Amino acid sequence: MGNLEVLTESYAKLSLVEGLKKLSSEFPGKVVFTTSFGLEDQAITHAILSNHLPIRIATLDTGRLFQETYDVWQKTNIRYGAKIETYFPNPKEIQNFVNANGPNAFYDSQDLRKECCRIRKLVPLDSILDGMEVWVTGLRKDQSGFRTEMSLFESDPTRNLIKYQPLLHWSFETTWKYIRENNIPYNLLHDKGFPSIGCAPCTRAIEPGEDFRAGRWWWEEESKKECGLHWVDGKLMPKKG
Repeated sequence: MGNLEVLTESYAKLSLVEGLKKLSSEFPGKVVFTTSFGLEDQAITHAILSNHLPIRIATLDTGRLFQETYDVWQKTNIRYGAKIETYFPNPKEIQNFVNANGPNAFYDSQDLRKECCRIRKLVPLDSILDGMEVWVTGLRKDQSGFRTEMSLFESDPTRNLIKYQPLLHWSFETTWKYIRENNIPYNLLHDKGFPSIGCAPCTRAIEPGEDFRAGRWWWEEESKKECGLHWVDGKLMPKKG
């Protein structure tokens, strides 16, 4: 892995496209971007595909996504002439989990919710990241209190790679502006009060004044609402204290 401080300094003033272009040149064939088709991810997808950058784009189909997510996924493939790589959970694991705990077990306890996330998201994600050196994400600092500690480049010690967050300092308004100016397909749930969109049973619209991610796993304590995909400064989010 590269020196994170050196990387951060050399990429700090680059635009979205400039940073992705430089990254694909410095880590040829070893960069992957994972999308869940939210605003941020659509902005990055546009930058990659419209500039024909040699960066893999992959997504997780958890089996519990909103129809609107599938719609924007299809529109994106058509708009850019792309076929975004798709990874699925192990059907046997899903079958065993549902048979043992029921189809909505994630509401019953935090442990069951985390196990559902592990099966549907974490295990397939590891398949996407296998053999890669850089993982590009659409994380922004103002998405939640836990994410304010993020840096442009970070290490993910569990997967032995580095993460690059090119939209780290973008605001929600800046992201929307980019989407509109470039006529980028977006998830229509964003027009219905969903700033953050995940699996359908675990995501709701937010009320005015609520935190950006208040609609994700809304029945759990705020300090326990990350699913385990991301690390900050070598520690799994969220941090306690």
